[in-house]
Amino acid sequence: MTQSTDLGPEDRKIITLARSARARNGVPEGAAVRDETGRTYVAGTVALDSLNLSALQTAVAMAVASGATSLEAAAVVSEADTASDADRAAVRDLGGASTPVLLAGPDGELKSSVTAG
Repeated sequence: MTQSTDLGPEDRKIITLARSARARNGVPEGAAVRDETGRTYVAGTVALDSLNLSALQTAVAMAVASGATSLEAAAVVSEADTASDADRAAVRDLGGASTPVLLAGPDGELKSSVTAG
């Protein structure tokens, strides 16, 4: 496990954005992704009667809808101990198997860093 102090500023930024989305919207998870041009997309959990998406799935969908063709990194802030297979698959679909997926707790401290693969 990597400590957040070992992260570069751009990775710390997406964790901060994900944490802010979670707190602002009062949702279980917040997420942010950074595309190949450095743009970021931030989202929270979507829980509707007809649509349920994790925060990371929503952030990836927002990136795709905005024209992103790849991802450099993804971050999710959650109480969970691991990034879900579905979240990693969404990141892998757009960014490829080697795209880093950062998982942080609600306090912003990094719990794990894995690849989407």
